[in-house]
Amino acid sequence: MFLTISTTGSPQRPATDLGFLLHKHPDKAQAFSTSHGTAHVFYPEASAERCTAALLLEVDPVALVRRGKGKGRGGAPDSALAQYVNDRPYAASSLLSVALSTVFKSALRGVCTALPERAAQPLPLRIEIPALPARGGADLVRALFGPLGWTSVDAEPVALDERFPHWGDSRYVRLVLEGELRLVDALRHLYVLLPVLDDAKHYWVAPDEVDKLLRAGEGWLADHPEHKLITSRYLSRRWGLTRQAMERLELVRLAEADDLDVDDVDNAVDEGTDTEEKPVPLAEQRREAILAALRTAGASKVLDLGCGQGQLVQALLKDVRFTDIVGVDVSVRALTVAARRLRLERMGERPAGRVNLLQGSLTYTDKRLKGYDAAVLSEVVEHLDLPRLPALEYAVFGSARPTTVIVTTPNVEYNVRWETLPAGHVRHGDHRFEWTREEFRAWARGVGERHGYGVEFAPVGPDDPEVGPPTQMAVFTLATADEEKAA
Repeated sequence: MFLTISTTGSPQRPATDLGFLLHKHPDKAQAFSTSHGTAHVFYPEASAERCTAALLLEVDPVALVRRGKGKGRGGAPDSALAQYVNDRPYAASSLLSVALSTVFKSALRGVCTALPERAAQPLPLRIEIPALPARGGADLVRALFGPLGWTSVDAEPVALDERFPHWGDSRYVRLVLEGELRLVDALRHLYVLLPVLDDAKHYWVAPDEVDKLLRAGEGWLADHPEHKLITSRYLSRRWGLTRQAMERLELVRLAEADDLDVDDVDNAVDEGTDTEEKPVPLAEQRREAILAALRTAGASKVLDLGCGQGQLVQALLKDVRFTDIVGVDVSVRALTVAARRLRLERMGERPAGRVNLLQGSLTYTDKRLKGYDAAVLSEVVEHLDLPRLPALEYAVFGSARPTTVIVTTPNVEYNVRWETLPAGHVRHGDHRFEWTREEFRAWARGVGERHGYGVEFAPVGPDDPEVGPPTQMAVFTLATADEEKAA
């Protein structure tokens, strides 16, 4: 992982002043320990006319795994090989951002006691990064760095293999930035935008990341045309933290417009008497809608098909009317996480008798799933390839045949309301499709007709008058013998 910072000068204002600004002597090669490897700082050239400082980060893959287990990309326990074989040692990312903040801590604060006037002045800078992962391509790189005062943003895509040009470009670019900026501003741009372009962080994003983002983004982030994308990606798309950061950025914009301090603007509400309700997350709204439908149906024996990490099973256990709860998932790891969430090992005998976790595929008939009052398929169908839906349909509606089946799935029409979701993209990388309201209703009515179920539809989340709700829900009810005969 490699980065160079170059500047030019004259005998009166030598380029080697860069060493003072970075607090690293040009005649020395220095090594610094970071949480995931060793950072080396050295100067390939150092004269009055031109000076270049290089930062080389040697990543320790074992330390990366040990410190980041279960966090970030490559940290999943079920992808052991990917933990050791990846681009982390070579491509600029959040690892390099951490190294920047560790090695150039004073420079990132704009502090230079030896040459304070030099630190406050723009320098002719050239920054090169040979391998920068860019999820969004070279166009996004230029869109992020272009508005920040750089006179030249050269993002050259790196070919997948130069011997096979027809394979096209990789997701990496060679980045060269040129312009006259203060060194502190240039370093802060890199600190924020490297993980944004990689769209991944190797560590858990805690609430203090909001403060780090706003400190590094002071003076440029609030007015950046892509501030929403930057904020969302930097905070790993954690909705609560992103919302908090966006609110604080809006205060900064208001304060700048009125030439006031942020504290003078943010004084309208007494925190001790603040009674404003926080928005309820969509996942929670979905669970509440499912629970309400199950109670209306009078169900007591419930299947959670595709239970994932057990959030719905946990909610069902809190209501004593649900006496027999079964969570089914194909992933053993997901079931392990669900068991940990439910604390099955420490659960008392009576509540433990109400819940069971089973491994199984929803596209195969399973006699263990027969005899239940209700089955829930919450955000499941969109994870299957369309040709496999008939198998799931028969396994649930034809074989298991619970009295009530509840299906929820994203409404693709609502995607235009997600500001951070690029046009044409689905909400999750594993979604094989996402239906419009009409497509979902057509599928649900067809299933009901083929298997003897009536079906009703309900919105989940805010029902937009133009594009509908973010989640659509269908409640299937098995027709009685008399109803089937009448039909």
